[in-house]
Amino acid sequence: MSTIEELKKAALDYHRKAPAGKIKVTPTKPVVTQRELSLAYSHCVAAACEEIVRDPSEVASLTARGNLVAVITNGTAVLGLGNIGPLAAKPVMEGKGVLFQKFAGVDVFDLEIAENDPDKLVAIIASLEPSFGGINLEDIKAPECFEVEKKLRERMKIPVFHDDQHGTAIIVGAALVNALHVAGKDIGKIKLVSTGAGAAGIACLDMLVSLGVKMENVWVADRLGVVWKGRKEEMDPNKCRYARDTDARTLDEIIDGADVFLGLSAPGVLEPAMVARMGERPIILALANPTPEILPEEARAVRPDAIIATGRSDYPNQVNNALCFPYIFRGALDVGATTINEAMKIACVHAIAALARREASDVAARAYGGRTMCFGPDYIIPQPFDPRLIVELAPAVARAAMESGVATRPIADLRAYTEKLNEFVFRTTLLMKPVFARAKAEPRRIAYAEGEEETVLRAVQHVVDEGIARPILIGRPSVIESRIERLSLRIRPGVDFDLCNIESDPRFKDYWTLYHELMQRNGVTPESAKQIVRSRATVIGALMLRRNEADGLICGIVGRFHKKLGYLRGIIPLDPGVASMSAMSAVFNERGVFFFLDTHVAIDPDAERIAEATAQATLRLKYFGIVPKVAILSHSNFGSHEDASALKMRRVVELLRERLPRVEIEGEMHADTALNAEVRERLFPHSRLSGGANVFVCPNLDAANIAFNMTRVMTDGVVIGPILMGPSKPVHVLTPAATVRRVFNMTALAVVEAQIRAQATGR
Repeated sequence: MSTIEELKKAALDYHRKAPAGKIKVTPTKPVVTQRELSLAYSHCVAAACEEIVRDPSEVASLTARGNLVAVITNGTAVLGLGNIGPLAAKPVMEGKGVLFQKFAGVDVFDLEIAENDPDKLVAIIASLEPSFGGINLEDIKAPECFEVEKKLRERMKIPVFHDDQHGTAIIVGAALVNALHVAGKDIGKIKLVSTGAGAAGIACLDMLVSLGVKMENVWVADRLGVVWKGRKEEMDPNKCRYARDTDARTLDEIIDGADVFLGLSAPGVLEPAMVARMGERPIILALANPTPEILPEEARAVRPDAIIATGRSDYPNQVNNALCFPYIFRGALDVGATTINEAMKIACVHAIAALARREASDVAARAYGGRTMCFGPDYIIPQPFDPRLIVELAPAVARAAMESGVATRPIADLRAYTEKLNEFVFRTTLLMKPVFARAKAEPRRIAYAEGEEETVLRAVQHVVDEGIARPILIGRPSVIESRIERLSLRIRPGVDFDLCNIESDPRFKDYWTLYHELMQRNGVTPESAKQIVRSRATVIGALMLRRNEADGLICGIVGRFHKKLGYLRGIIPLDPGVASMSAMSAVFNERGVFFFLDTHVAIDPDAERIAEATAQATLRLKYFGIVPKVAILSHSNFGSHEDASALKMRRVVELLRERLPRVEIEGEMHADTALNAEVRERLFPHSRLSGGANVFVCPNLDAANIAFNMTRVMTDGVVIGPILMGPSKPVHVLTPAATVRRVFNMTALAVVEAQIRAQATGR
């Protein structure tokens, strides 16, 4: 079976997998009791109806309308398939709904309408205005699509957006802005040749003219040849605007010296010989799908200097409308925009272009098999999985809507709005908010043992951008600087971060001497001390911390957890009164945040050690502003078993009640009992724990690590940690699975711990 046939079969299997299709409707409020049923429907729902009668703007706060978009088609021009009708177009529209929700949290109903008469189609869609906050028109053939959109925009007081036109135009605009930046050309002086004068083609030309392309420098050809003044065949008012006074009749006659080729037409219309006659560093936007006007390899064979974009994902620079439509609607909906105007579209263009010029996203890189892209000929537009798109585009669109006067619900604080969008992208943002705020107020020096690693370097860029710490990178300067350049990061040694050269730091003698002094009774000779310090970045970081040359340490991105822990034990003393180290890990999911211990350190701790770790964990929850509710877990439920493990956990409860009399602690009990207050009340009515637990204390490392990882995977949870507890300095040993965001979060935690320790000692 060919690759194409394999993909077709995979696509059919994907769509047929139960439940069929790609979208479903789910309730946003619980309806499990008689009271909730009354609130949701009969009879109390009348209160919401009456409030909307009193003030129609309340519909946005009382119903889903403010976050609901209709994706509408009549199936007359489905991309790559043509006029297949509304029924067959439904999989495409469902896919659109998936992207709206996945990338921007916008809810969608897809509506496939069996009506080809433009006026009747307009009447049907306009009648739906009470149901939706916005209308996304899709796959309606030209020239009817122009008429339908125009009339709907005139009749409706909500955003109406024909994505085939304007979404494509916005991405093309961003691609051209950046391609010209790479090529070093002036948008006002370029010659642009375009093939295809349908809905998308005309919209793209209009956008490029708005951005600065001179109308007199635009040449257009369609399937009948050049669009010239006086031509009668297949001309409409939109196409006539681009007609030229010329004797040229073919694409071959107008391509000479062109700086830009824009294709929204058909496969193979741009021949290699034509490309050879284009201007210096030609820009080729060959966007026909699935086969472009010229394949990139054919164009580069004759013009290696060409900058090329297509509509395909298997080539660089994919012009994909998913880069735009979720976010332009997100911004428009959030300010209650009555339309999507030119100012909003241009704001979107510049936001997309600016994002591509920044360092590429690690999230996007993982989605595309680990490829790291840098701004240049093969990366002029961001990738659709870049999580920063919503944070950059939606606020830009919202601001443009407010400044142009079409926002009915202006946002007073755009910074707070952007932070809220960040919560959609990074689910830990809300939980970490108090930690970030405190860290920014008084940044501290944080050393990174694996300073050469890509994950660390990307995280450090965020650390610097947010101003939460002064980073110290441990590694080889040449490697660090070359990787910063390869990743297109903006951080600079000596300006944004400090460097500790692992090969020739002037403090090397001081470091190995101190290490030998600390470890000489553990079989470490002077020579082995020199060798270890020269080759173990974790040891260097720990020595820096011990010598107060850093306020915190992050390590563990490479290597084994327990080996790193072993180095730390010999260098960083424990807190007074603490007998051992332990680790707590958190999972943040749709139900909240849950903390597990000890997930990484003690294999089979005794009751005293478990109680000690739990006491330290309750202190750490204060960083997040969370009140601890501690469940001591066991296979035993309130004395149902008398074996050694159950007795150990019962003893933990006794110890903690003595040490933490004001903290809600209960046990020993099953995990479901800890989570379900109703079950707990039935089994043990005198429980000292109210509601569900948020701290789960397990009898051994196996149980804690298994529970933590199963919860993480089965609930699609996000991890914070492991949070190392016990050392007298802020140090955290992460794991090779740590993401950029996790390193960033743990940096903030290390800074806050350093602040607290400094306050306690008066430093």
